[in-house]
Amino acid sequence: MKPRVGEIVHYTNLGDRDGLYPPEPVAAIVTGLNSDGTISLFALYRTGGFNMASVAYAGDHAYAGTEESRGRWAWMPPR
Repeated sequence: MKPRVGEIVHYTNLGDRDGLYPPEPVAAIVTGLNSDGTISLFALYRTGGFNMASVAYAGDHAYAGTEESRGRWAWMPPR
């Protein structure tokens, strides 16, 4: 399945390497599709939003919030 502009996905932020702020998933809106297979996102944080021009897919078996998905997007799990 390919993402479409306007869809909501999960983005796992980078957190920090100290572990004080661990990676955590946040909601993100797909704002663009790039020719290299990455997507542009607007990540929705509790304190505001952040534009990202190029974010890679975490993979079919990576879950948001895991080390493998750090700095990447993933599909939201089904309800």
